[in-house]
Amino acid sequence: MFGFRALWSPFFMLALVVLTAAFYLLTIKYRSYFKGSTPLTKKQASIFITAMLSLYIIKGSPLDLLGHIMFSAHMTQMAILYLVIPPLFITAFPAWVWRELFKFRLIEKPFSFFTKPLIALLVFNVFFSFYHIPFIFDFVKMNMWYHGLYTVFLFITAIFMWWPVVNNLETNKELSGLQKVGYIFGNGILLTPACALIIFTKHPLYDTFTDPAAWSQAMTLCVPASALANLGLSGPELLNWLPLLEDQQLGGVLMKIIQEIVYGSMLGYIFFDWYKKENQKSSEETANLYEPREGQVYTPGSISK
Repeated sequence: MFGFRALWSPFFMLALVVLTAAFYLLTIKYRSYFKGSTPLTKKQASIFITAMLSLYIIKGSPLDLLGHIMFSAHMTQMAILYLVIPPLFITAFPAWVWRELFKFRLIEKPFSFFTKPLIALLVFNVFFSFYHIPFIFDFVKMNMWYHGLYTVFLFITAIFMWWPVVNNLETNKELSGLQKVGYIFGNGILLTPACALIIFTKHPLYDTFTDPAAWSQAMTLCVPASALANLGLSGPELLNWLPLLEDQQLGGVLMKIIQEIVYGSMLGYIFFDWYKKENQKSSEETANLYEPREGQVYTPGSISK
């Protein structure tokens, strides 16, 4: 009905293939040109492929087109794009790649500032909430350039938000295990107002999912205008099998559920990693306590004395 280009985004697919090739060339073939570089692990390679496939499914497959028709599909996109994919990208890149990147002061200075935990927490959640204010949402969704720029901007702020929790650089780990737990809880609280606005409203909020003219203009972001005109569609209700208000409320619920699953999984990972490190630290301290000093020999009962 919409054509191969609109459904499968071949140019976006090509761009991701080029980026994937560049990643493996940098981390495998040309790694030797960088001092202190380490081999790419199978885990990092697998995480990167998972991130790229997820990115294509979210922004290049028919799900992207469905996200312009159903608000619930759009919110599923948002949840995975900003809550799932960024931590995958951060952990996929070896630590030496990040260190090489931070040698550029134009990158290192703003990155160091915007990844400070409190700033990162506020910037992402504030701009994510702003995006879902109706007049901002409709304005962005109806312009290709604004939509692309805001999407990239939010993705970068999501990288900033996840950095204090999942980065592998020892010099950039500002949060302890307990602080990371509080940080994740803070994220969950700050994201709640945007979801509540969408879930508990009594009427549809967004013209780009209700008004035929606004919807048609928003659809041109992924369907050529000529192809859209030939279809003779009057609005999204012909393709959406849910009432508009219920679709909107379902979108808010899905966003909250996916957020709870992601943050809950991250809390579990943080807790067990923290527990393992504390046990290791305790074992090392115990070993050091009973390690004989130079020239000293322990005899039975000397430790208790």
